Amino acid sequence: MPHDAALIHPDRPAMRLPQAWHMPLAVLAASIIALGLTTGESWRAMAHQWWNIDTYNHLLLIPAIIVWLVALKKDTLAGLSPRPFWPGLLAVVAALGVWRIGEVLGINLVAQAGAVGAVQAAVVCVLGVRVSLVLALPIAFAAFMVPFGDEIIPALQAVTAEIAIALTHASGIPAQIDGIYIDTPAGLFVVAEACSGVKFLIAMVTLGVLVCATRFERPGTRAAFMAACVVVPILANGVRAWATIYVAQYVGAERATGFDHIVYGWVFFAIVLGVLLGAAWRYVEREPDTYGWRVDAIARWPWVAKAEMLELTPRVAGVAIIAASGVAAATLLL
Repeated sequence: MPHDAALIHPDRPAMRLPQAWHMPLAVLAASIIALGLTTGESWRAMAHQWWNIDTYNHLLLIPAIIVWLVALKKDTLAGLSPRPFWPGLLAVVAALGVWRIGEVLGINLVAQAGAVGAVQAAVVCVLGVRVSLVLALPIAFAAFMVPFGDEIIPALQAVTAEIAIALTHASGIPAQIDGIYIDTPAGLFVVAEACSGVKFLIAMVTLGVLVCATRFERPGTRAAFMAACVVVPILANGVRAWATIYVAQYVGAERATGFDHIVYGWVFFAIVLGVLLGAAWRYVEREPDTYGWRVDAIARWPWVAKAEMLELTPRVAGVAIIAASGVAAATLLL
């Protein structure tokens, strides 16, 4: 690069990482690597679900969203200095305990929640209270990396079937329902797990949390939008199931089902999402980079200053987290 490349924007200083961040970030990276090695099986299981199970494909975007949220606060963070918080070590140990319990019991959801929670706790421990409050949203948003939702599939199947049968009767088609089975003149339809709408619901809830945190301020607006992110996909999935049954009366069950998969996967979801976001756009109250608590507001909270007295050096924090990871890894050999 030419030596005068930095003069292209002489009024804009080069962005450099403040010295106070060098050691904490290095310690945090080492801590995350140690935790990742210990809980690696849980992370591999999560990655498998993200990549291979279409219900969770949207979770592949979560790391990028977290990076974006942190980047929005880069100017604010440049004015702060990390102050490692030793009680955060207790949270790391607790999360590793949850992970180990999940491993012993063979409950992936628990083990994966513990693995993610350990990383979240390490961030709080190494970066400290004040920085963690500024980054509360991306730290908390990391919880969405844990694949969840299979537990509500049976309930969603039942709700979808009830909506579909009600609309089927309303459209003049004779039909009978038995649980998740709907018998019509065109054939017998079943609201299978893939048709429960869980993929749509989980993705909408994840998006809803992000939109509420970055674009809305008033609790009422947030509550209304989150309610819509739950109710709309459930109702829409019921309408989709009914539409499949209705179309099948004229083109046959096989053709209607194939058409349904294409439309719902590529068109229907996008239309419903667009309508929901469009309806909410007029109520936007803030720019994304203003999300979360302001530094001056955090500084006025008396408990923050008291909590920051419970600090330790970055090196000690890193050694303690790595040691906790080692102990947790050793329990796998017992």
